[in-house]
Amino acid sequence: MALCRAYRITLALVALLGAAACVPQTNAPKAAGTAAPAVSMAPGAPVTAAPITVETAAPQPRTATYNCAGGDRITIENLGTSLHVLSPDGTAEDLPASPANQNSRYGAAHDAIVIDGREALVMKGGKTPVTCKR
Repeated sequence: MALCRAYRITLALVALLGAAACVPQTNAPKAAGTAAPAVSMAPGAPVTAAPITVETAAPQPRTATYNCAGGDRITIENLGTSLHVLSPDGTAEDLPASPANQNSRYGAAHDAIVIDGREALVMKGGKTPVTCKR
């Protein structure tokens, strides 16, 4: 009987500790890129916490070659907040994200590129837009 009661109390304490670990202890918001500590919940084991680190590094540059209508090929290096575009004639151009908080539309002055999956719509000032595919 006493063993059964001890077992039920242990289960209740484990559940209570698990719930307490999930509830924030302050009303302060957590900083971006942080995670709650991991808690060991094995019955009879001491409660220990280990810090968890989350990597928040900037995205790595990605280079892709696109085949455009008309036979041209362009190379686009995606730098996250901008694109580095190498045109078929060998000229290079940097296009910032427009607006700055997104990652599919890039443009400056009269030139722009919209990336949608494996396609890129390339718009040059005074010319018809061209669809290019990876």
